[in-house]
This record gives sequence, structure tokens and C-alpha cells, in this order.
Amino acid sequence: MVGFELRRTLTFPFRRGSTGVRFYHPRFRTIFRPSLDPGPSSRPNPGAKQSAGGRLSRRRNCFGMGRQELLRPRAPPPNTSAERRAPMLKKVYPDAKSALEGLTFDGMTIMSGGFGLCGIPENLIIALRDSGVKGITVISNNAGVDGWGLGLLLETKQIKKMISSYVGENKEFARQYLSGELELEFNPQGTLAERCRAGGAGIAGFYTKTGVGTLVAEGKETKSFNGEAYVLETGLVADLSLVKAWKGDEEGNLIFRKTARNFNPMMASAGKKCVAEVEILVPTGELDPDAIHTPGIYVDRVVQGSFEKRIEQRTVRKRESA
Repeated sequence: MVGFELRRTLTFPFRRGSTGVRFYHPRFRTIFRPSLDPGPSSRPNPGAKQSAGGRLSRRRNCFGMGRQELLRPRAPPPNTSAERRAPMLKKVYPDAKSALEGLTFDGMTIMSGGFGLCGIPENLIIALRDSGVKGITVISNNAGVDGWGLGLLLETKQIKKMISSYVGENKEFARQYLSGELELEFNPQGTLAERCRAGGAGIAGFYTKTGVGTLVAEGKETKSFNGEAYVLETGLVADLSLVKAWKGDEEGNLIFRKTARNFNPMMASAGKKCVAEVEILVPTGELDPDAIHTPGIYVDRVVQGSFEKRIEQRTVRKRESA
């Protein structure tokens, strides 16, 4: 048997006398042909000429090049990886209306970030109202207040169902629910946050002790773990997520500020499409990678807006008399 070593790891043998067999050596990009008399060594010498003993003869490589051509530097192929790479899609839009264009339809499910009026996507909610879309299912901690936030969509009766954890601070919300005009799926606040996180992580469902034995658990599967009862909750996924961030870049990387972070990061990952509005928009590369809360891979569109940042309950102390 005749053989030679490939990168000092594998040996490929040839049967003696098989002069018609050719083998391509990937390390040297050369085709070798075993001869009748292999001689004492089976290791090839790519640079050696055909000897009298005829150990191994080097022929032209698979590219049709000789030795001098192999040593000559080759020009890069015309289509480099940078040229073949698809161009990045532009994510920055001039206003909230254009950012929602083509993403809304009747009967869709929308996630809206925020807690109360803190960290809500104000401009996107107004643009959603103006789009005229109806029959919406909205997943949000609450529904804003009368006349602001998601309360604007309740006034126009564009919302068919709310999946939320708090209905206070909005009289129209309570009125529509009690009159049967609005469907409501109540969730404990932590359960709602985890359902959004699970949806974004691809988790179909999870068991939790929260809500066991209450109205929240009615009609849901329960299971015992270590003698404790747990209720099965499903992950939530929306057709569109609307979030609000403090700072973002042109690739959609987002940083949330303090309590405005709340539900926004989980909802950004749980939407089939995500539109983010930011207070500050910077060029790509300006954000500290360690400070980014939501990577741009989750965000499809970005718009820079101006914000009122209304306060739900303004509480002040009386000025002390001089």
C-alpha cells in the first residue's frame, strides 16, 4: 500500500500499481499520481520533479496552474463578501405615520409598552388612532388615561379586547368593560410580564403559582409540583409591538431610562414586527454595547419623536406660609 499524510492528521492510501488514480491534496492544491515504485517514503514532495525512482510525480493543480503560477499572488475574485452581502435595510422613518405604514390591519394584535403613562409610545398610539384600524386586541399593562395614551383608542372604539393587569385611572375603560362593549382578559402584573417575555423567547407556556384558586385560573390547566398547585399560562405574541425608548441608534439598538424600561424590552422581542420611538437618535456605533437593553435585531423600524410625558396623578405639598 502507498499513502501520504494530509495535514498530519489523516492518511489516504493507494493500492500499489494503481497508476491511473489521481488525488487532490487540499493543502498544496496539487494533484498527485502514485507510481509503480513508491520508494522508502510515502510523504509527497510537492516541489520535487519526477525522479528516476518515480516516487511521486506532481502534476498541474486543479486550477490548471504550475508551480510558478501557484507562488504568484492572485487577485481577489470580483464578487467579494462585502459586495455579495445584502445592503442593510433602512430602519429610520421620518414620522410615526410612515413608520406604521403597511403594518396595520383590522383585527390585529398589538403590544404597547409602558406602565401607566410612563414609557408609553405616545406618537405611535396617535398614528395608530389616525390610521383607522379597528377590532384591535391590545396587550398592555393598562389602557392609559381618559384622553391620552391608549385611552385615545378606547374613545374611538378601535379596541375590541384588552389583555392587561390594571384598569384604573381610565373611566372609559371601566365603562366599556362593564357595559360589555370591551372584552377583558385579566392578568396578574408579573404574569403578564412573564407571558410577554415567554412569547419573545419562543416559550409556549409556563406554570406559575400566581392566581391559583382565583378567577384568573378558571378554565386553565393546573398541575402539582412538590405538593404545590400551579396554573399553566401561555406565552404572548403580537402582530406588532409598539415601544418607547430613551435613546436608540439607526440600527434599532435601544436604551430605556429608569422606570420607563418596564414592559418595553419584553414586548419588543414578542412582536412579529416592532416599531420603536425614541427621544434621542444617534448614529450606529455611538451606543455603548454593554448599555443596550434591546438589540436592534428585534426592532424593524425607528422614529424619533417629541413627548409630552403627562403625569397621571400630580401630588404636591402645600406651600408653607412665610
